[in-house]
Order: sequence, then structure tokens, then C-alpha cells
Amino acid sequence: MRLQDCHNFSDFRRMAQRRLPGPIFNYIDGAADDEVTYRRNTESFETCDLIPNVLRGVSEIDMSVTVMGQKLAMPVYCSPTALQRLFHHQGERAVAKAAAKYGTMFGVSSLGTVSLEEARKISSGPQVYQFYFHRDRGLNRAMMQRAKDIGVEVMMLTVDSITGGNRERDKRTGFAIPFKLNLAGMLQFALKPGWALNYFTHEGFKLPQLDEHVDMGGGTMSISRYFTEMLDPSMTWDDVAEMVRLWSGPFCLKGIMSVEDAKRAVEIGCSGIVLSNHGGRQLDGSRAAFDQLAEIVDAVGDRIDVIMDGGVQRGTHVLKALSLGAKAVGVGRYYLFPLAAAGQAGVERALEQMRVEIERGMKLMGCTSIEQLTRENLRFR
Repeated sequence: MRLQDCHNFSDFRRMAQRRLPGPIFNYIDGAADDEVTYRRNTESFETCDLIPNVLRGVSEIDMSVTVMGQKLAMPVYCSPTALQRLFHHQGERAVAKAAAKYGTMFGVSSLGTVSLEEARKISSGPQVYQFYFHRDRGLNRAMMQRAKDIGVEVMMLTVDSITGGNRERDKRTGFAIPFKLNLAGMLQFALKPGWALNYFTHEGFKLPQLDEHVDMGGGTMSISRYFTEMLDPSMTWDDVAEMVRLWSGPFCLKGIMSVEDAKRAVEIGCSGIVLSNHGGRQLDGSRAAFDQLAEIVDAVGDRIDVIMDGGVQRGTHVLKALSLGAKAVGVGRYYLFPLAAAGQAGVERALEQMRVEIERGMKLMGCTSIEQLTRENLRFR
């Protein structure tokens, strides 16, 4: 299968599956428990129909948006995701370059495999730093200061992951970082020698944001232990309010799903919230972000930038979210499968397809700018 044969999300997913060892593919593709929420994330868009207008003069399209003070050339950004160099040796470097080419924002995770400093040098475009709340308050402050010192524009605190979700696919293969594979998992690696060649002929795997705390070589701490031992389940709104004050810039909470929490985010001075169920990887059975979007936009959309992620696979999905009031839409697996399939070239192809789909969709909807997308364009089944 060649990159030019990939025309949609499913094609990229299939190409990634052919290249990656089973445990790594299932780490990207899997979710919590019965994966009900994972499936609903995309299915939720199917209950919503678009109502196009015609004869509106759509020769020129402006799909730019401003979110949390950042100007984006398209209303889609690359959400921060962990362990990217495990999927392809270019990892965050590929994503940063592709995002810069398409004039959009990208995020670096606390569990990223390229340092914040290197990612900042690759792209001068808007950058998000996603981090978790640690028991060590000094570590939290140090991580924020590090991001501020290199010019990161937006701080994004993930608030739905005080403990890891029950990802049973990983349990079946023994997937862990550092690797602790069972026999079935090791066999899957043996069947994909191309991945092994790619992985072992480039620099060693590391987590630069946490290299003093999570030792991938010596096994000092695994990712699962990181979530259970270093993250602080006692985190409260008062803790987050203090971080917002310390950052004194655009601050976003990722993982908000209730109106009550959205209102609290406004009260403590956040610039944005991301409606997200972590791609269905945390609480299975939780609501899809798209289904919750209108309720939260109605409650706080005039006071804070409301963003959503989860299940977005098409430009029409983005148009539906924007029509409901989202300021922008984040994607994760949408670019991770192309990254795994073909590195930077794959990510660029995926973003180009998204750009083309949004532009085509806007023309067919009779809209020349994002502001013209409203709920009048939607009907729910």
C-alpha cells in the first residue's frame, strides 16, 4: 500500500496497521473497557445533517480562525499526543513541520519524545504544551516556567487523567513503556521487521520533558507507574486557579465535559476549554464531545473559547462542530496513523486532505468564512 493510495482516515489507519507491530498499533487504536465511547465519538456526527445554501458566491474561501489569541490558517490543530517517536522515528518533528506548513497549531505532550526546545525551533507557529498535574508542586511550576522561557503560547492542562483508563488491548499484548511484552506481543514485533529497523537505527527513545523523572532505559519508572505514582488525584479547582495565575497567559483545560466544570473554568480565568473524553481512552460510557458541545457553548461560549476533539475524521465533522459554536477542532489519531504510515509526508497528506475537505464543504454549504457557519445549517435526527 502506497501513501498516494490513502484518501481518507480509514486508508491511513490500514496502512499504519500494515507497518506497525500489533501492540503499538493497538496502543494508538485502542480505548478503554468495551470501547463504546471511542465508537460513539465518530458516530455522534452521523446524527447531525448539514443544510447547505446555494448561489452565495463562494469563489474565495477564508477558513482561518483565532483561538486563545492564536491565528490559525485552518480550524483544525494537531492535539498533543504521547510517545510519537514510537510510531515513527520522526515523531513530533514531523508533526511540527507539517503543522507549520499548514499554518496551524500543534501540541507537545509531557510524554512527548522530542523536547519542547527542539519543537519550538522547528516551528515558529502557535504551540501548545500539554501537561499533567503532579504531586510535586515544584515540578509543576518548573514545567510551566520551562515552557514560558522558550515562548510556548498556550498552556494546556489535562484534567481527565488523574488515573489511567482500563485499556484492555494493551493488557492482552503486554504493551508498556518500557516494553514488557508477553509472548504474543513479541511475536507481533517479529512479524514487522521494518518497524524494528526504523526504531533501532535512530537515536534512542526518551521522554525529554520528564527525563529526570521517568527513566526509559533503566526501568526506574514505567508510564503506568507515572500515572499512578506521580500524578495527583487530589487536584482541585484551587490548585488549577493558582496555575492559571502563575502562567499569566492563554491557559486551557483539556477534558472538560460538564456545564458546571465549564463555568468553573471561566471563573478561574481560563482562556479556553477542550471538550474531550481523551479519545475514549479514559472513562468508557462517557458522552461524546460533539453531543455535549451545544450545551456548553450555550452556557459559556460568549466568555471562553470552546474547542472539542474526539472522533473527527472528515472535514464535514469539523464544519458541524464549528456550526455548533466550537472555535476550533483538535485531532489525534487523524494524524497519528499517517505519521505511523509515512512520517512527515503522511501527516502533510492528511492535513492537506482535511484542508481540501473543509474548503470544499464550505463552498457546498454556501459559506465563505467560518463565521457564516451557524446552527441554521444543521438539523439533528
